[in-house]
Amino acid sequence: MTEVTERPGSFRFDGHALSYSEFTGAAAPGDPAGLVVLLHGQLMTRTMHRPLARALAAAGHRVVTLDLLGHGRSDRPAGSWRYSMTTWATQVVGLLDHLGVRRALIAGTSLGANVTLEVAVAAPERVVGMVVEMPVLDNAIVGGLAAFAPLLVTARFLPPVVRAVAWAADRVPRGHQWVDTVTETLHQEPAAMASVVHGIFFGRIAPPTTLRTAIDVPALVIGHQRDPIHPFGDAHMLAGELPRAKFVEARSPFELRFAPKRLTSVIERFIGERFAAERVAAAR
Repeated sequence: MTEVTERPGSFRFDGHALSYSEFTGAAAPGDPAGLVVLLHGQLMTRTMHRPLARALAAAGHRVVTLDLLGHGRSDRPAGSWRYSMTTWATQVVGLLDHLGVRRALIAGTSLGANVTLEVAVAAPERVVGMVVEMPVLDNAIVGGLAAFAPLLVTARFLPPVVRAVAWAADRVPRGHQWVDTVTETLHQEPAAMASVVHGIFFGRIAPPTTLRTAIDVPALVIGHQRDPIHPFGDAHMLAGELPRAKFVEARSPFELRFAPKRLTSVIERFIGERFAAERVAAAR
């Protein structure tokens, strides 16, 4: 098995520090033109994508997982105006500039999926392809409000509760992938957490249909049944809207996390196809 190296990094964007991890395989360190950027879900961190990043790096890709502003080890300023899908999309483009990469494949889950769409709208010339897992679109409004409105209320009016949960999470032993992911997610700062959720609720959740149907970027869309926050209908609808999309149905919201072999293989194949096409286009 190819040895994979993980290196932390950071850069400054719009006055704030953003943290990331870069994964490369020792036997196949990857090509700067073959960069894959993985984006996390709401209030989660880049740790959630470590297994996928390692698998893609072992396959020969250069992979970067990014903590968007307000998440993980990136800065967490207060002020809801600092947080929106479109603002996070500019941070992804800023990451490409920092790494000196002209074009990359962008992949995201949930919030990260929506940010991926925004990158494709704002800077399509920078996107080789995109993997959109569990997008949050028209059918997710009620489920999203039910899930995240209590978090906003708690962060705004009961900040000691948020701090107590963070204090407890900090005392959980680290070293296991999903223990680390959960404890990092629970480590929230009340003002920043409230600002992130508020910014999402009152900003543009995703590009509207008129813009989605104009995204001429090859895409792999992954959706699943029985999840009100990430409805199957949203993913299936998006795959129909995007002119160059392939649709894959996951068996559950947890398949890529706990039984990843099938979907990882599908993702690897799609990414390989996209970079092969990119090399052919460059040779021409």
